[in-house]
Amino acid sequence: MNVQASTDSPLATGADTIVVGAFEDEGVAHDLPGGELEALLDSGEAGRAFKRLALTHHDGRRVILIGLGARSEFTAERAREAAGVAQKRARQCRATTLCWEIPHHVGDEIVEGVVTGTVLADYRFTRYKPAPAEEHRLERLIVSAHHDISAPTRRAAVLAAAQNRARDLANTPPNDLTPTALADYATELADRHDALTVTVLDGEQIRDRGMGAFAAVAQGSDQDPRMIELVYEPHGADTPRLALIGKAVTFDSGGLAIKPANSMIDMKFDMCGGAAVIEAIAALAELEAPVRVLGVVGATENMINGGAVRPGDIITALDGTTIEVANPDAEGRMVLADCMTHARHEGCDAIVDIATLTGGVIAALAGVYAGVFSNDDPLSEQVRDCAQRAGEPVWRLPLHPEFAEMTKSKYAQLTNRPEPRTGLASSAAEFLHHFAGDVPWAHIDMAGVGSDRKRAYLDRLGSGWGVRLLAELGLRRASESRA
Repeated sequence: MNVQASTDSPLATGADTIVVGAFEDEGVAHDLPGGELEALLDSGEAGRAFKRLALTHHDGRRVILIGLGARSEFTAERAREAAGVAQKRARQCRATTLCWEIPHHVGDEIVEGVVTGTVLADYRFTRYKPAPAEEHRLERLIVSAHHDISAPTRRAAVLAAAQNRARDLANTPPNDLTPTALADYATELADRHDALTVTVLDGEQIRDRGMGAFAAVAQGSDQDPRMIELVYEPHGADTPRLALIGKAVTFDSGGLAIKPANSMIDMKFDMCGGAAVIEAIAALAELEAPVRVLGVVGATENMINGGAVRPGDIITALDGTTIEVANPDAEGRMVLADCMTHARHEGCDAIVDIATLTGGVIAALAGVYAGVFSNDDPLSEQVRDCAQRAGEPVWRLPLHPEFAEMTKSKYAQLTNRPEPRTGLASSAAEFLHHFAGDVPWAHIDMAGVGSDRKRAYLDRLGSGWGVRLLAELGLRRASESRA
């Protein structure tokens, strides 16, 4: 979808469909020449309640009037929701060009919300199941305001497009999105940006580097693993280096701790953290953000063959830590452990990892929040603030020495299955905490939000969650370094 900002009035943009919002206790700022919108409100056919929608026509164009509720309650998330509702109605009307009139006296976050909600709502995954012939897609979105809003419009359009690409990756089945295919995709993406480079390690190189934890997860699959390293170094940027670490288990059978059949079908979504890292860095490159970022994505399957890692095996991670593999289905933390150590060796000032890691975080936070754990309060607050701005909220959960004690093994330094079987999200975070060392670090457990996150602007497939959060984090660190 082509997205652009305009200072022309909606009627002057040439759009075939226009969206105008109405706040409670306020009139329509720019009514149609015949006063049709106020007449719709007066008649009761339209309303100012949030997401109440009515349609009229003027001079051969459709005009959608949507209620925005109370101005004091109209947040960026409400803008995304309203935009999603309006987009669906415009699609039903077979609109080609949609123009949103941005309400008066709102901030850039509302502009971004309108753009994001429209672009995300227009997403369809049609690689294997073409859309019905009668289904229509928008070609262009125009956002109209009295002042120049081109900067927030472009920013939101880039981030939403990146999120939609992450949704494509998540929705692609594991027979097509193998670790090799994901690495090839990242390489092709990097070729579009001069400041972005990709290095890929194959299984032999992973083993030769001493990444025993990562290699142990991969050894049960006929698909060779890949470690994908993305380096974004824009010219002249001298900011502290941020490391983004993503888990990309392209299919997780559970290994020799095989998962129940009913839940295994969704295990293609176990690579959502890696997709978020790849697409967030691509978005930063497209925005030419002046921030230095190192991305490390561990891509592998967790499968079963005669060489699969066994319960009770002891392996050695890249930093020399020995790990008892008590549960082959607790594989994500082992992949992340070696990726985090690699990032530390390459030099970074902060580490943020993101993964669909534990069922424990779903039990605690459902699909409302992702969990965040951190050894550094300022970094945790920064992640929380960026998550709030992105509309991808996180809730901080605790680290504690008692959770760390649960990760101790009788036979090795660590175990990947803690006892007792409580506090699992926190004990998994403490396992990763070990590999962060003294570097400021935050862990985002997105197990509850990677898919099936229904919103007015999202379907129940892969959500692309985390792309906007991680990109916001990069943009925030860039702006703070310039201050």
